[in-house]
Amino acid sequence: MIRFIEDKETKKRITRSILEALTEWFEVEESRESYIEESAELPMFASFEDKTSTDANGFLCLKRTGDATVELAVMGVLKECHRTGVGRRLFAAAKDYAVQQGYTFMQVKTVKTGMYSDYDITNAFYRSLGFRELEVFPLLWDEANPCQIYIMNLKSAVNVISTRHSYRGAFVEEPVPEEDLKIIASAGLNAPSGCNKQTTDLIVVNDPEVLSKIKAVLDPPVAQTAPAMIIVLTQRINAYRDRCFAVQDYSAAIQNMLLAIVELGYQSCWYEGHITDEDRICDKIGEILNVPAGFDVVCILPVGKAAQDFHAPSKKKFSERVKFNGWS
Repeated sequence: MIRFIEDKETKKRITRSILEALTEWFEVEESRESYIEESAELPMFASFEDKTSTDANGFLCLKRTGDATVELAVMGVLKECHRTGVGRRLFAAAKDYAVQQGYTFMQVKTVKTGMYSDYDITNAFYRSLGFRELEVFPLLWDEANPCQIYIMNLKSAVNVISTRHSYRGAFVEEPVPEEDLKIIASAGLNAPSGCNKQTTDLIVVNDPEVLSKIKAVLDPPVAQTAPAMIIVLTQRINAYRDRCFAVQDYSAAIQNMLLAIVELGYQSCWYEGHITDEDRICDKIGEILNVPAGFDVVCILPVGKAAQDFHAPSKKKFSERVKFNGWS
């Protein structure tokens, strides 16, 4: 499991225990000690075998290098845990954090590919995470260790998709600018629809009084601190003959909006079953918003900045869910 470490002495202890076990990569004692001391002041994620474990099997520290850029400053995973997913889980948590903090880019420095086999493995790992080569600085460190800089755009479509997770926590008490809400809503309307029937409509709610009325009918309560909501409506319009794709239409619109929400630095959660169950909370929301006949409320999307940390949920392995050219 991945934990966010805050105690400075614990950070230094974890860094020392991991780096001193990885002398192939951290052989210079002076550099190791520098990493250990610096780690106390940096955001750190550490990996443990389970909830009761006190000894970490890997860690990762981030370092702010500019208003828009954060650096993967140092990372280490015990050799017996290589290729077990520890490094990827650490990176997923760190990337989530970087996105939540509003960074646009992440960079990492390593030794140029082709110099040492151990670093070639490290470079391949970074590339597999989505990092791309930016530039090589031959003399930044020394001639024997040309510095390769990799960079990742945290707001590219692929990375936004990988960092979007359902957020069910509290929100910061801060209004969402109307311009941002318009961008999010436009992303939803830009989604495809069956035969272009455009069966999805939206109501953006940012008036505190109206929000309070909606929150009061949510049972069990959710999104009670959200400063804004987008209410998703659908119409049952046939695309052709008796074929209606309204569910696919609004699903595509919702996914577009969820991605736009994350790119703009906010968080959300797709609440549909919660409001469309037998108690028909959706109908109560429709009454509050004066939704006309022929339109059904199918989803609410709270919008706001996250007040709590959260990390990527565990996923099955890629190979378990993706096949090429047939099932076997």
